[in-house]
Amino acid sequence: MTPDEVLAELTALTAGDVPTHGGATMAYVYDSGLAEVDRLAAEAQAAFQWTNALDPTAFPSVARIEDDLVGAAAALLGGGPGTVGTVTSGGTESCLLAVLAARSRWRAAHPEDHCRPQLLLPVTAHAAFRKAAHLFDLAVVDVGVDPVSCRVRPDDVAALLTDRTALVVVSAPSYPHGVLDPVAEIAALSAAAGVPCHVDACIGGWLLPHLDAGPFDLSVPGVSSLSVDLHKYGYAPKGVSVLLTADPELRQGHWFATAGWPGYPVVNPTLAGTRLAGPMAAAWAVHRWLGTEGYARLAREARTATEQLVAGLAAVPGVVVVGEPVTTLVALAGTDGLDVLHLADEMTARGWLLQPQPPFTQPDGSRLPATLHLTVTAATAGRVPALLADLADAARAAAQLPAPAPDPGLVAAAADLDPAALTVAEVDGLLAFAGLDGGPLPERMAPVHALVAALPRPVAERLLAGVLDRVYRPTQPVPPPPPR
Repeated sequence: MTPDEVLAELTALTAGDVPTHGGATMAYVYDSGLAEVDRLAAEAQAAFQWTNALDPTAFPSVARIEDDLVGAAAALLGGGPGTVGTVTSGGTESCLLAVLAARSRWRAAHPEDHCRPQLLLPVTAHAAFRKAAHLFDLAVVDVGVDPVSCRVRPDDVAALLTDRTALVVVSAPSYPHGVLDPVAEIAALSAAAGVPCHVDACIGGWLLPHLDAGPFDLSVPGVSSLSVDLHKYGYAPKGVSVLLTADPELRQGHWFATAGWPGYPVVNPTLAGTRLAGPMAAAWAVHRWLGTEGYARLAREARTATEQLVAGLAAVPGVVVVGEPVTTLVALAGTDGLDVLHLADEMTARGWLLQPQPPFTQPDGSRLPATLHLTVTAATAGRVPALLADLADAARAAAQLPAPAPDPGLVAAAADLDPAALTVAEVDGLLAFAGLDGGPLPERMAPVHALVAALPRPVAERLLAGVLDRVYRPTQPVPPPPPR
């Protein structure tokens, strides 16, 4: 194949993907709406695509780029003289490292205690922290949130702090509902108990300083670390986040170094060895070009669009905004019998991607409703009237549909299942019974989301893993390229 033929085939593979630009995909991607940003990022990334950030002594340019990105984040987010930072592959890795560092600190302080340290986690905190607890063997202590404001309550945190608590997490803002947790109050409680407090500002850290939404960053007493993504509202390509740490000693808890093999000495500040320098270079270039004023302007544009959206939603039948969104994330719940899972499908049919979020039962038995998540970017700013018009039309259509109901036989059978004992073949059989027989996913996903919500959580998680397990199975061997 010629290079042009290869690229044409690669481009054809994207035919079924949601659009990454234009503001209609309201999850997963962040579009500045500026063609110059895309061009600059692509050229900077290409210039460093072969550079290995594993060894900054071999590639000192990478060390300069990382130091500049960390310095910019620290200056924006209240860092002090002792603040240090690490550039990671994304928000999940930043959160993983924050938990790993806190676990290392707890173990060093409790050398004779062989119990699992605890991670105090609001139920609205990002799932990356649950992944961290799974990987690094911490016990998650769920902290419920106010069912109306969806913010974690300081009194609930205070009641659950113990000698086993290794880390407390708060969100700025939370991903599910876009609300800002009471960072100052909870950080003060954590500090009084001698426990680190991590602020997950992965999605809001490059926005909130430009919106004057209140204290949330490293300038708040008691905040020990903070994560912020540059591939979100830093408008860089995917693969760049920063973990800031107020105390250099705390950062040492997630570093790895070994000279215990015959090869070269290995020192890694992140989970990966080989690290991609291209996304770092792209983030550096975009930051240098946009500058503080450019980011402030984009933040204001996205926030203004969010305010217009929230105001206009009052006229959309059957939906209500959950909580008080402080940045550019909005969660919609259904009212008057409208099911937001149907609304998501109706909006997909109209060319929009809104992210369904199932209902959730909190530790105290209270329920958070099913919602739709919308991420507003600068590229959405000119499309708010069209979005509202399509939402109103989709809401009327969704209101005419019966509530999605999973097969009662499957739900009853799942109640007696031990998900840990299920084999791959058994999961395949259950998925086939649910109508997911390995072919393309159904056009309407509301019944699938309803099934997930109805199943016991461990069973639902096992089946969801099974769905992706099937997606990542080649249907046939990849043919070799034709002879030249």
